Amino acid sequence: MDKTAGGWINGFVGVLIFSGSLPATRVAVMDFDPAFLTVARAATAGILGLALLLTFRQKRPERRDLLSLAIVALGVVVGFPLLTALALKHITSAHSIIFVGLLPLATAIFGVIRGGDRPKPAFWLFSCLGSALVAGFAVTQGVTASPLGDMLMLAAIILCGLGYAEGATLSRKLGGWQVISWALVLSLPVMLALTLITMPPSLENVGNAAWIGLAYVSLFSMLIGFVFWYRGLAQGGIAAVGQLQLLQPFFGLGLAATLLHEPVSPAMIAVTAAVVLCVVGAKRYAG
Repeated sequence: MDKTAGGWINGFVGVLIFSGSLPATRVAVMDFDPAFLTVARAATAGILGLALLLTFRQKRPERRDLLSLAIVALGVVVGFPLLTALALKHITSAHSIIFVGLLPLATAIFGVIRGGDRPKPAFWLFSCLGSALVAGFAVTQGVTASPLGDMLMLAAIILCGLGYAEGATLSRKLGGWQVISWALVLSLPVMLALTLITMPPSLENVGNAAWIGLAYVSLFSMLIGFVFWYRGLAQGGIAAVGQLQLLQPFFGLGLAATLLHEPVSPAMIAVTAAVVLCVVGAKRYAG
């Protein structure tokens, strides 16, 4: 199979897996504290990542790679899961998914800063327009929604974009699944300790849905999705394959409406579609 085609296929599978993350998190935080959910999912995935590295006898990363791995861990192991879990205590998953439309922009920006991409000037025009649409929607919804939840989602997107771009750059050297596994292992001692500290005194009142949500974000969102995603970005390019994230809001809105029976307003759909169009325009001039 052609390397570029393989990158698009791997990237698509990764996006499809990530689309279930916010709805699953929304279900999980109904019974789990956001802090516990964040560290528990990272600890579980870290143990699995360590098992993979040991099973396949992977070489340890070089010392100069540790900073990049720490950035990946900050962005996608701790930052994005924690901030989205906190945000989803204030907003619905359908509302939060609109902000995911900014992920391609955030990834591309950090692709310039960390990955050496050089988009054309028109790229930034579309990018700024998309950002303005999302910010405008957040302002108009501020009374009925939650400004705090919106700010937490924006911060989560920024950190996630940084983690995506940094991991994609490093995966060209270490490999896709190795990058996320090493990032998880790097944070594992702290995540395990915090899991024990934040564990609720009793788990009797935790429903099956919350356990399923925790299992999904631990296994799929935290590990398996990145195996496909980082490999796809490395094969097809950060700017190009990163635009597949524009599909994530549509998948996520569908899941939120179907599984959680959350209302999806025409305004949400319109803004999501408009952001997607802006990202498509930005993709054309990505370089």
